[in-house]
Amino acid sequence: MLIRRRSPRARRSLVATAALAGVLALGACDSAGGSTAKTAKTAAGGVSSVVAPGKPGEPAKTLSAEEALKAAPDNTPNSADFTYAQMMIVHHGQALEMTRLVPDRAGSKPVKLLAERIAAAQGPEIGAMEGWLKSNGGAKEQQGHNHALMPGMATAGQLAQLRAAKGKAFDELFLKLMITHHQGAITMATEALSEGNNGLIEEMANDVIAQQTSEMSRMRAM
Repeated sequence: MLIRRRSPRARRSLVATAALAGVLALGACDSAGGSTAKTAKTAAGGVSSVVAPGKPGEPAKTLSAEEALKAAPDNTPNSADFTYAQMMIVHHGQALEMTRLVPDRAGSKPVKLLAERIAAAQGPEIGAMEGWLKSNGGAKEQQGHNHALMPGMATAGQLAQLRAAKGKAFDELFLKLMITHHQGAITMATEALSEGNNGLIEEMANDVIAQQTSEMSRMRAM
C-alpha cells in the first residue's frame, strides 16, 4: 500500500484549516441563532473558540477565533513551486514522446498497456500544471534552463536508439529508460515537497510520487 507523504507544512496546514473551519462554522451557527455557537461563546467568556487537533501524539489545542484566523497557512507560491511546474511539464512531455513510439514498435502487450496508462496519467497532469501556472501568473516555460539536465531525462542518442528498436529490443530499452525517467520525476517531486510552499503543487508532487513509484515496481517486474 502506498502512503502519501505529508510535509510538516502540510500537517500544520491541516491543523490551521480545521481550526479556521471551526471558526466559520461557529459564525454561521451564531448568525442563524444556533445554540451551539452561543454555548461555545459563553464557555469561553464571550469569545468564540475552536478545538484544533494536535499533531500526532500531541493534545488538541483550544484557539480563539483570532488565533485560528492567524493560524491559517500562507499558501503563496514560491520560486520552487514555479520551477517544479515548469520543469515537470517538460519532463512529462518527454515521457509522452516515448509512449507515442510504443504502438508501432513494442512487441509486448503489457508494455503497450503500461504506455497507455502513463500517457493517460501524465497528459492531464501537464494540463493541470499549465493551468496552475496560468492562474498564478507564471510563465509556461522556464527561461535559460537546460532541460536535458533534469533528473531522469533520456538523451537525444537514447531516444534515437529507442526509435530505431523493434519488438523485444524496444521493450527492454523502453522499460530501462522509463524507469530512469520515473526515478528522476520522483526526485523532482521530493524536492518540491521540501522546498515549495503551495498546497496544490504539494498535492501534484504527492500524486507523482505515488503514481510513478507504483509504475516503477510494475516495470521492474516486467
